[in-house]
Amino acid sequence: MKYAVLLPVAAGVTADPAWIGEYARHAEVCGFESVGAVEHAVVASGYSSVYPYDRSGRMELADDLDIPDPLDLLAFLAGRTGRIGLATGVLVLPNHHPVVLAKRLATVDALSGGRLRLVVGMGWMREEVEACGADFETRGRRGDEQLRVLRELWADTAPGGASHDGEFFRFEGAMSYPKPVQEGGIPIHIGGHSKAAARRAGRYGDGLQPLGVAGEELRGLVALMREEAERNGRDPDALELTLGHSLSAVTPEKAGRLAALGADRLVLRGTVTKDLGEARDGLSACADRLGLSGS
Repeated sequence: MKYAVLLPVAAGVTADPAWIGEYARHAEVCGFESVGAVEHAVVASGYSSVYPYDRSGRMELADDLDIPDPLDLLAFLAGRTGRIGLATGVLVLPNHHPVVLAKRLATVDALSGGRLRLVVGMGWMREEVEACGADFETRGRRGDEQLRVLRELWADTAPGGASHDGEFFRFEGAMSYPKPVQEGGIPIHIGGHSKAAARRAGRYGDGLQPLGVAGEELRGLVALMREEAERNGRDPDALELTLGHSLSAVTPEKAGRLAALGADRLVLRGTVTKDLGEARDGLSACADRLGLSGS
């Protein structure tokens, strides 16, 4: 089992360079596999969209909370750490033009020595997606094409470059360098709770990070991902499953039960606190409890 830590955006400290840099360094020292950074390009004041992961229909984050750009944040943390993985969780794919995004992702991967993992979703906040210039109703089709574009631009297509002629994006002879350091490109995991997300993971992804699902619903999504992978000539056993848990509540026994469901990685949510010492202690206690190699 791999154990990742979600950077504590709810505490309002992720834009504090000293705080977040030390938090990431301590996570690395403790032996966690990676840190993850969330995204909201904008949060619409008084949004009417329904947040699907809480009964209230509202996310826990305040509308005016500091939410740094995840790729800029991860690039910053790449310079403050040496080996810990760097992940998005979740990057809202419709917010980004894939040609520009391919370059930004490859740059972070190259400069970090191949430590980036991309977790993407199609977005639930209509107001955000539309503010970024994408049509909310067609974001799924657009997202599928974006994933294809990323793979095409990361591939070695010299000397002619990459070409694409799709519904949303078109280009010819595109030479995008640097390429990702990781063989095969940056791993792409699909986040979400829908059957469409599971199918997308099976067709295009390296794994699934389902949100807000458990039990039979979770088993159904995993089965659907595997079926879609086989249907598209891909190896379902090569796909990872990432689940969420609480940093303070996870135990080896709970992790074992999730592993029995097929989980390869747990993304752990820490206690909301602005006290760096308390946050560091939480990481250390969890690492000790799980017996991580760095603890």
